[in-house]
Amino acid sequence: MRPHRGNRLLPSTRVHVPLANGRPWLFLMASAVCEVVWIVSLKLTDGFARVGPLVLYAVSGLGCAVCLSVALRAIPMGTAYAVWMGASVVGALLVDVAFFKEPWNVFRAACALLILVGTCGLRFAATR
Repeated sequence: MRPHRGNRLLPSTRVHVPLANGRPWLFLMASAVCEVVWIVSLKLTDGFARVGPLVLYAVSGLGCAVCLSVALRAIPMGTAYAVWMGASVVGALLVDVAFFKEPWNVFRAACALLILVGTCGLRFAATR
């Protein structure tokens, strides 16, 4: 319950609970996994005609936003966004190759590796 003075509500005081060192990065990776589930379920909705994938789409989208917002409490926004998108892109690419039989070659693997190296670099640069 928020404190009040007369008929006016006072702004609530927010208690800041610091996250453990690696925990924001775990939330960021959980958000990236939810993002991959989100994009795969979008593909499976068949133009929003199938209900099951549509429900998964909504749930994974919400999970993605919640996990990302928790991670943003401790990770700089630009770094978090770049790492999140990089992990999501590579995850979606791997799912596409593994389950939807997209072609895989050395060039695509090298590009995915560059994305991973870049996002890992941002992660370690953020701690300095």
